[in-house]
Amino acid sequence: MKSKLKIGIALSGGGVRGIAHLGVLKALTESGIFLTKVSGTSAGAIAGAMFCQGYTPEEILKIIVETNYFKFLRPAISMTGFFKMNSVGNLFRLYLDHDDFAKLKIPLTVAATDIKKGKVRYYSEGELIRPIMASSCIPGMFDPIVIGKRFLVDGGILNNLPVEPLEGICDYVIGVNCNQLPEESNVGNMKKLIERSIIMAMNYNVYSRKSKCDYFIEPPGLGRYGVFDIKKASELFGVGYDHTMNFIENNPSILELTVNSVKSSKA
Repeated sequence: MKSKLKIGIALSGGGVRGIAHLGVLKALTESGIFLTKVSGTSAGAIAGAMFCQGYTPEEILKIIVETNYFKFLRPAISMTGFFKMNSVGNLFRLYLDHDDFAKLKIPLTVAATDIKKGKVRYYSEGELIRPIMASSCIPGMFDPIVIGKRFLVDGGILNNLPVEPLEGICDYVIGVNCNQLPEESNVGNMKKLIERSIIMAMNYNVYSRKSKCDYFIEPPGLGRYGVFDIKKASELFGVGYDHTMNFIENNPSILELTVNSVKSSKA
């Protein structure tokens, strides 16, 4: 009897653009491709955690749209960030109340950057919420998250497509990048210049890992959405879903993953 396929997915960071991941996940599950392990950075870590908890992509989208994320932010009295993320933990506890990697329905790994050591740190066991917060802790905007003796910030700085936790464990790896940038003829102001430069740097470490993926999904045109443009959440979801359905149609070999692929559960 054939063994069940182990299918992993790595989800990039990208701010609100990470909502496109939810559309991708919806398209994959609708097509009968069930994931057995998830890894994510920043927005990908948040989307991944909610999905691994058992929420459907549509439910996660509804939660994001109806939640006023910014009311959970508190000013930071420090030189390392404008805001503290500690109170954001209260938001995550509404939906991940067990705060435990082991209690997720699908195994999850999240990537964060150890800012003092200059290394990527992967978290897949123990407390869940603070590693997610660390993975999405934008440097300069938020104070670093402290876990043990480590000062942690956004994982996308060093690894915006964490495929490494899937290697040697999964039979197939799907990589999803929500930061694809179009060519820009005119970068008109400093904000656009800085934002574009950061995304280009993060994309470099994404593309260096593309060859590690059996399938690489990159919904086009997401660069026209701002990283905090929550009003476009439904559009972003649709872009991810439509592109993935087209990707599956044009890459029919991915449907081979449905053979012996079963709905993941730790039960």
